[in-house]
Amino acid sequence: TENIPEMAAIRGVDIAFLPMNQPFTMTPEQIVATAKVLRPKILYPYHYGETDVSRLKSLMKEVKDVELRIRDMK
Repeated sequence: TENIPEMAAIRGVDIAFLPMNQPFTMTPEQIVATAKVLRPKILYPYHYGETDVSRLKSLMKEVKDVELRIRDMK
């Protein structure tokens, strides 16, 4: 999954599910960039496995109108 230019045409997103786990999915920085484009009301990262989500939490503080929800997968 990538933040592709075509995403800018998507409007009215209530909930976005974005994968985060390198090397095959998005980095925390890419998820934040995508959140800024999609502007979902709620964002759930998934597929992050053992990835430290603290970087994503920190970066998402700059996206004020998107609620980040991270599920405890243990």
